[in-house]
Amino acid sequence: MNVSFQWANAALITMLIGLPTAAPAQEIDSDTGLIKAPGWQATKANCTVCHSARLVTQNSGSRAHWKSLIRWMQDTQGLWQFQPEMEATILDYLASNYGPKEDARRPPLPRVNMPDNPYPTISSSD
Repeated sequence: MNVSFQWANAALITMLIGLPTAAPAQEIDSDTGLIKAPGWQATKANCTVCHSARLVTQNSGSRAHWKSLIRWMQDTQGLWQFQPEMEATILDYLASNYGPKEDARRPPLPRVNMPDNPYPTISSSD
């Protein structure tokens, strides 16, 4: 074997070893687009009564974020109260499958870190 071929072969093997292994593909419900994982049917049954599953699939958040959305829907949109076990199932599903995205935008800056607003506001024009 010639030396340049051996070097190229070694370099190729080194690069392949460093590649991440592919994660198994997630099965998706063809009706809703929800990821088929434990709790998806309870989520589908409860969430798609009032809105499209796209409101779920296009969003992400921590368990606390999803819980706050459920509370908002219960307080303002007429969503019924869940049994504790049902709520836990839905929250587990949402947090596991639609949790915070690492590549999403950064959180908003706190007001103290923002520049002054150069435009007059209602409260400052009095």
